[in-house]
Amino acid sequence: MTLSPGPDFETLFDPHFLSRVGEMTLRIAAAQKGGRLAEQRTLARGQGSDFADFKPYVAGDDLRAIDWNIYRRLAKPFVRVFEERQDLPVYFLLDASHSMFLENPPRILPAMQAVLALAAIAAAQHDAVNLLSFGDTVTPRLRNVSGKGAAMRVASALAEQDPAGKTELSAAIAELSAIRLRRGLTVIVSDFFDNGGIGNVLRALDTLEHRILLIQLVRESDADPTLLADFSGDFDVEDGESDTATQISVTPDLLDRYRAAYGDFTARIDEYVKGRGTTLIRIDADGDVIDQLAATLVGAGPLP
Repeated sequence: MTLSPGPDFETLFDPHFLSRVGEMTLRIAAAQKGGRLAEQRTLARGQGSDFADFKPYVAGDDLRAIDWNIYRRLAKPFVRVFEERQDLPVYFLLDASHSMFLENPPRILPAMQAVLALAAIAAAQHDAVNLLSFGDTVTPRLRNVSGKGAAMRVASALAEQDPAGKTELSAAIAELSAIRLRRGLTVIVSDFFDNGGIGNVLRALDTLEHRILLIQLVRESDADPTLLADFSGDFDVEDGESDTATQISVTPDLLDRYRAAYGDFTARIDEYVKGRGTTLIRIDADGDVIDQLAATLVGAGPLP
């Protein structure tokens, strides 16, 4: 098993790439109460600048918030209530398992580009960016990064990432769920090929008390392996994360069974996303990452 090197800092921290990131926005319906004032709308009412509503004056309200025009008309005091904007904790969970460093080019490059793009957007909005990676264990990389210079710090942390063992996505999600983190947005970037099966992954996702954005790295050959060079006859197939191999003979029946299994894998992810009302972005690892993210994020409404 030969792993490709991950992208270096210069490849990730590309000025042209980052300039295109500014065309996108990252929103969810409502950030959780608590935290710095920032770009995300919350259900909290207080010192923000966006007018939300009127309410009857009660003792202790700020007298400066009284609307005197209403008082003159109704002879009753009402105060203006404003909508706060607060920081949104964004937790990036990056698949850095061995399988992401296979192929040429490896999927880890577009995966890291997706993380960097979304992290740069969140940090520019003064949201709190947290970066974790996983293979067979979860490793924290950055905590509560925001504002100017955040994109550089994220790119530097990504460039230092080494292959991290076999894929244990369901275990990584369960570990993240067990940590008492302020509720926010969790962005999972992976191919979602987990040793325990997609069912375990989806059950683990149900334990996350966060809004979720799924970024799935795919290739056309995932659905149709005949697109791979020399995919015929008898040969050994490595599992991508160990030194073991399985000898197979490519037959029409085997291809039909594989396509059916991959179709079921994809359908289960789609059904989960639809049922939970979350967001899934599939990134073709051979395509332009910014274009594919922008198709969902530019001009879109809030993420569910």
